[in-house]
Formats: sequence, C-alpha cells, structure tokens
Amino acid sequence: MDIVCALRTFLRVAETGSFSAAAVDLKLTQPAVSRQVSALEAHLDTRLLHRSTTALALTSEGERMIPMALKVIEAVEALGESAGQVGTASGEVRLSVPAPLGLYMSDRLAALLDHHPQLSVELLFREEPSDLVGQGIDLEVRLGNIADSSLICRRIGWTTAFLVATPAYLEKRGTPRALEDLSHHDCICYKRGGDSRSWLFSNGADEVAVRIAPRLIVNNAVAVHRAVLAGAGIAILSHILAVPDIETGRLISLIPDFPPARLPITLAYPSRRNMPFRVRAVIDYLVAAMREDPLMTSSSASNASSLAELE
Repeated sequence: MDIVCALRTFLRVAETGSFSAAAVDLKLTQPAVSRQVSALEAHLDTRLLHRSTTALALTSEGERMIPMALKVIEAVEALGESAGQVGTASGEVRLSVPAPLGLYMSDRLAALLDHHPQLSVELLFREEPSDLVGQGIDLEVRLGNIADSSLICRRIGWTTAFLVATPAYLEKRGTPRALEDLSHHDCICYKRGGDSRSWLFSNGADEVAVRIAPRLIVNNAVAVHRAVLAGAGIAILSHILAVPDIETGRLISLIPDFPPARLPITLAYPSRRNMPFRVRAVIDYLVAAMREDPLMTSSSASNASSLAELE
C-alpha cells in the first residue's frame, strides 16, 4: 500500500464528506477510493470513518488523524522539493479570503499560475474564520486581530474603507455631516462576526465607535456593495469595491475627515514547519500583491488623502 497516497485520499474524503466526491476530485473510481481508505484503516488497525448507506462521518480517531496526516503530506512534499524541485511549485493550495480580497486576488492570480504551470489554487471566499486544519485550508487571510494563538500569523497589509451612499439616496434622505447624524439614516451592515451594530471610525488621533440601527445586515461584502448601489442606504465598503464607484460618481464618500478605522490584514496558517514550496510561493505572491496597492501598504495613510492621490 502507498501510505502517502492513502493519506491523501483519506484527507480528501474527510474534506468532502463523500467517497464519490473525493473520487471525482482525485480522478479515481469510487471503489478505488473506498479500497484505499479501508487499506489505511487496516494498516493502522483502527476505524477512521463511520459509514452508512446515507452518511459518512469521522470517528474520533479519524479526527485526530487529520493533523498528523497533513504533517506527513507536507513533509513528503518538502522532501521532494528539497531534492531538486525548488523553483517550480506544484500541487494545490487552498486559500481562504474575504470577498473583496478574493476579487482583488482573482484579477492577479493568472501571473502566478503562468509562472508555476503545475500549481493550482482553490480560492475560497469566506467572511468568518475557518478551522484551517480540520477543513484542509493551507492559508487564510483575516481582517482584524487574531485571538487563536495556535496559528502562525503574519501581517501583510491594512484595510482601507469608505463610508458611502448613492447620490439618489442622499438627495432623498440628506447628507450626514457628522458621525452622530448616522443614527437618522438607513445603514447597511457588513457582518463578519462580532458586533454588527457598531461602526468604528478613526481620524488618526481618536477612535469613535458609533452605534447604528441597521435596516439591512449582510454577511457578504459584495452583497453589501450591490445593496448600496441600489440605494438601500449607507454602508462601509472596502476600497477594493468602493473606489471605482467613487471615481465615477456612482457613490459618494461621506465624512472623509473621520473615515472608518483601518484593520490589519493578517495571513494565518497552521504551521511554518515543513511548509511545502507551493504554499511558500503563494504566500510570497500574496504579500507582493498587497504591496502593489498603496491603500493596503501603510497603517497611517488616511483614506481621504489616499483617494486624492488616486484621482
């Protein structure tokens, strides 16, 4: 039995929750996938999966096996790369990002894939933190502070956001001149976990938390963007989504002297030990992509001045 191959198959079955789905991903037959997992269980003398005619679930032993299997796969890949494959990444990297950054990266991944013809990237749009080990995610970009001390974290940039609304909405409801005016407006809240009824603003010297009574709460930034453009109210949007519409006049930047507070953009991953070259290649490319955008490189540049530079 090829134990490395069997471990890869087991991880894919655990991730997809299905022998047939794993078979499709691995380009194998469903019986072949089942045989590999059964052979692995026989080799380890333990059951890794509960099976029934309608469901599949990890046993407690199977759950404990996942992080160990990932370490074995990473070690094997690192060994292969050190033996002469360095310089060309191969295999798949699962990268989880918030929606705005996912759009930003999807415009830029072609160059990375051209440079590494054997590399593939699965780009996952996720607004809330994932279980990286349990879900087999190699890298995740998170916004704000990270409380999980078990993860390796690397700050790669800063968010820039704008408080915006359409001209039509402002003509109908009036333009807020100060933060306290927001209590009289329809607010659209982008919920990423935590408090969805408070917005944080900073002028560089002071931070102010403003309580809002949102008319619409959405857990996806792209949906918030569409709702704002439809005239549903006022929202805080990432510059990735907002700047093109501000430049064309479809959206108006509000209260520019006291913009939304900036958050650290942090790259999180389970371990730096035995990191495969394919993962390092994506990290390096991701960091370089962040540096291309002046609105993500500095923690001190103000939104208003940055936008003025763009114009």
